[in-house]
Amino acid sequence: MQKFIAVGDVHADWAGLWAALRAASCADADLRPTPPVQAGLYQVVLIGDLVHPKNERDYARLTGLARFDPRNPDHLFLAAREQVRHLEQLRAYQAAAPHAVHLLLGNHDAAVLNPHYVLGTSSGLIHVEFDPAHGGLHLPEHLRAWMQGFPRELRVGNVQFAHVSPLPAHLHYDDLFYADPSTKRWFRDSPEYVRMAGLSFGVYGHTQPGGGVLLDEAAGLAMIDALHEREYLELLLNPARPDPVQAVRAVPF
Repeated sequence: MQKFIAVGDVHADWAGLWAALRAASCADADLRPTPPVQAGLYQVVLIGDLVHPKNERDYARLTGLARFDPRNPDHLFLAAREQVRHLEQLRAYQAAAPHAVHLLLGNHDAAVLNPHYVLGTSSGLIHVEFDPAHGGLHLPEHLRAWMQGFPRELRVGNVQFAHVSPLPAHLHYDDLFYADPSTKRWFRDSPEYVRMAGLSFGVYGHTQPGGGVLLDEAAGLAMIDALHEREYLELLLNPARPDPVQAVRAVPF
């Protein structure tokens, strides 16, 4: 039996991430893995999108600026520098327990590795702090190599953790992915995709369901892009059983 602690899209909310991991007894006061994580009894899964704050307010908080301007190179420098500093801290955390800390590749992480795609929000905010073509900085090579090693999914028996959905097409962040509206609404329109994929349960992010973690036990899925609402997911799994999920709950912190 293992406990899995799954945290939704980080989007540079480092204070929220570490608060969640401390609340789950997965990180100590020095942001190192706790003994249960080091022993592998607790498994930490970050569902993707480590980078890019979600809005201008979050960029301002990250950089210490009164107002963040994504077209100001000095502002981009601050945004990149602060994210690099926190990515280094997370990299050290994973390196201390690589068997128990799983970081999945989200589409925002992939966009940093391949700045061909300029991501943004409906309000006009663009995420270009790691795009030199738009005034940003290169991600340091050692962090690039680390992120390139992130898997796109984690499977524990017939339980899946992935950034978007159980659909294979949603594991690849290409032109078709960004043109497909189902990436944001499949869990409401077609939750049967989880069972059709032969899964007993799936844990996903990418889309804010609203109201914290969305737990649909009948469909066998959880949508956990809820770090900003201060919730994460806990699962007790026994991979030796045909239905490995022994318990699942959303946890406020």
